[in-house]
Amino acid sequence: RFCRFERDTPQKPVPVLMLTARGEAEDRIEGLEIGADDYLAKPFLPKELLLRVGAILSRAYPEQNKTVELAGATVDMTNAEVWKHGEKQTLTAKEMQLFEKLYQNAGRIVTTGILCETICGEFWQGYESTLSTHIRHLREKIEENPSKPVSLVTVKGLGYRLNLKEVSP
Repeated sequence: RFCRFERDTPQKPVPVLMLTARGEAEDRIEGLEIGADDYLAKPFLPKELLLRVGAILSRAYPEQNKTVELAGATVDMTNAEVWKHGEKQTLTAKEMQLFEKLYQNAGRIVTTGILCETICGEFWQGYESTLSTHIRHLREKIEENPSKPVSLVTVKGLGYRLNLKEVSP
């Protein structure tokens, strides 16, 4: 039941590895058909379990590009740093949380509610002005002209969108 429920959720699904005593071919096939990413029957070696978990996680969560090119700056996501005109600025924890959420949805609108929840938690109502302040500080670090943003734009009444720099081949 969990596999069926998990695959029907709109968010990114959680990887599922079935560990079970039922090792017949029909059981393994059924487990994979209902949505498990892998199936491991007892007895198994601990090393095999670790390798399977590692493989599932690397497929489910591929390494993100750790350097993001924007129109006026480069963001080093590994070190939470922004390079603009050869100068380094450090992103705060909240700025980094916002940037990561926007980067995960690059080119798409991210609602104010989702961004508020990202920095304030599930009880974010009333913190829209806090979000605006963090967005302003983030723009000051990543935009050439923060008052006329190109990379982190406001979509009136909806939220914000991160535009990545187009790289020509």
